[in-house]
Amino acid sequence: MSALITTSLVAIDADLGRDKSDVVGRLAGLVADAGRATAAEALRADAMAREAKAATGLPGGIAIPHCRSGAVTQASLAFARLSPPVDFGAPDGPADLAFLIAAPEHGDADHLTLLTALARALVRPEFVASLRAAASAEEVVALVEEVVSPAPVSAVAPAGAPVAAAPAPAVEAPQRSIVAVSACPTGIAHTYMAADKLTAAAREMGVDLQVETQGSAGSTPLDPSVISQADAVIFAVDVGVTDQQRFAGKPVVQSGTKRAMNEPGVMIREALAAADDPNGRRVPGSATTGGATAPAGGRPSLGGEIRRWLLTGVSYMIPFVAAGGLLIALGFLLGGYQIVNPDPDAEGLSYAANWALNNTFFDLPGAAPTEGLNDGLLGYLGALCTVLGQAAFGFLVPALAGYIAYAIADRPGIVPGFVVGAVSLTVGAGFLGGLVGGIIAGFAARWISRWKLPTWARGLQPVVIIPLLATLISSGLMVIALGRPLAAALTGLGNFLNGLTGTSAVLLGVILGLMMCFDLGGPVNKAAYVFATTGLTAAATGGSLVIMATVMAAGMVPPLAMAISSTILRPKLYTPAERDNGKAAWLLGASFISEGAIPFAAADPLRVIPSMMLGGATTGAIVAGLGIELRAPHGGVFVFFAMSNAVLFLLAVLVGAVVGGVAVTLAKSIGRTTAGSAPEDAVDLAHAHTGTPARPAGTAVA
Repeated sequence: MSALITTSLVAIDADLGRDKSDVVGRLAGLVADAGRATAAEALRADAMAREAKAATGLPGGIAIPHCRSGAVTQASLAFARLSPPVDFGAPDGPADLAFLIAAPEHGDADHLTLLTALARALVRPEFVASLRAAASAEEVVALVEEVVSPAPVSAVAPAGAPVAAAPAPAVEAPQRSIVAVSACPTGIAHTYMAADKLTAAAREMGVDLQVETQGSAGSTPLDPSVISQADAVIFAVDVGVTDQQRFAGKPVVQSGTKRAMNEPGVMIREALAAADDPNGRRVPGSATTGGATAPAGGRPSLGGEIRRWLLTGVSYMIPFVAAGGLLIALGFLLGGYQIVNPDPDAEGLSYAANWALNNTFFDLPGAAPTEGLNDGLLGYLGALCTVLGQAAFGFLVPALAGYIAYAIADRPGIVPGFVVGAVSLTVGAGFLGGLVGGIIAGFAARWISRWKLPTWARGLQPVVIIPLLATLISSGLMVIALGRPLAAALTGLGNFLNGLTGTSAVLLGVILGLMMCFDLGGPVNKAAYVFATTGLTAAATGGSLVIMATVMAAGMVPPLAMAISSTILRPKLYTPAERDNGKAAWLLGASFISEGAIPFAAADPLRVIPSMMLGGATTGAIVAGLGIELRAPHGGVFVFFAMSNAVLFLLAVLVGAVVGGVAVTLAKSIGRTTAGSAPEDAVDLAHAHTGTPARPAGTAVA
């Protein structure tokens, strides 16, 4: 296996720029120049997109920008000892040590294990001190190779294995016991650094703590007996906890990985306090001991639970939307706009289905029989893309329903959820049926999974009893009672929207624009997006295509508006880290990633969100009023070929972005003139999405 780091990837006491975008770009250049990435700019863009979600600066002058990237051909570490230091968003100041961790999009387990070993070493003060004292690139390489080389189990735990605390000092009182789970989106750095910080703090406090790291290099689940004996559980996670039901009923403290890295002792004390509080928060579900359920005071609110269910379903559905929608858009581009219409020469089949299924690459369709169709190779490829895209779209509602049920009942809910989603399509209930059916399937599966069956029947419960009975309940209700009224509601809604013209269409555009910019990827934004994408399944419906164009255009506005304000109109209103985010926001906005504005909205919601809503409503009104259509569900400016009028579409986005940018600049200018009095940039973005209380001043970013 090739080395992760070489001397060509090391820069000692180097001036790599004045902001983190410059530093990441220069480090990405080292990786590309070493032949380990196909394009430095692509790697930089991926790393900065990860940076936009949460800063990677750590206390103690360390920064670990990292990402998975399709541009990376070989897992690599690029290191720089910076002179001068550069701000990476750490609460205690700029960083003078920066590691760019570049992992291939589909990295192998061995390399991921070594990358996590480095991440763990960065929490050790002696290793960090040795990096600062290194006199040459060769010495840095040797130091890094020493910590990532295979070591005895006692020195470096296998990636993904539980991290056990060393024997605690002998004490008279019984030792307290805590279990923890750590997980971050990339699963390379923060996951393991949080685990080691918690373990070290527990050792100093005389607490027995074991951590399950749910990272990219794999995960070894904690022993059920260890969980059952634990006094409390810590979830140091930036993503969902896999198999959370194992911890049901346990006192719990939850935060992001960065808080665990910066305040491990505080989190442990909070967990111990929760264990002693009979009314404290518990992991939802049946308790692991005694069969008691969590106290009512510790359960999430009903609204929060519904939000979690729906967003889980939508998040799993979106990849089907992206794949299917873009394939269909390519089908229109290559095959012509008539490609989905019925073929009179093949009863019951569209041109796409007839040409793709009844021809081969060497037997291409002949002359196009009507205007709006392409023949030959282009026609065949267009038909092929259309058929594949329509097949992917066939999974939209089943995936939505299946993963809503999964969010409610865990794995037992997947089968009944997928089936009821497919049934809702059969009866014409569409995505409304998927939403309702997924919830019913989830509750049915959860109810049946809690039955106390005889020992001989327990083995049949997960593979036969739950799928059979939960499917009968949810899908039976869909066919017998719910399908027809939901189908009628969906048809009526579609007819109403397709009939909107003139002023009514503009009003709809304003409403959709406000929804897309209200919570920037949250439930309101996702509701508008799902509403638009489900209309693409009837690809010939003009009104639905206008809605898709309206939603995408409005969703592009927030990042672009913040980029305009922070990099062009008045940069001095923003901190250096915010200006870096503004640079990344240009690409994020152009790509229709509304979340690119989240760092700004989280830091200053009262000024940013209303301004973004104003810009989004402006764009939505223009697009809907002009009747611009879009046949692709994602991609921003890069799917211009799927727009009925790309010039007007881009003009509408630009107008809205300028309106939003001017509005937020004016709002931020009231009462202050520079970033010195602006809110802190280091804001916990997880709190912005989950609605949990804002962190106290000085608390690390989760």
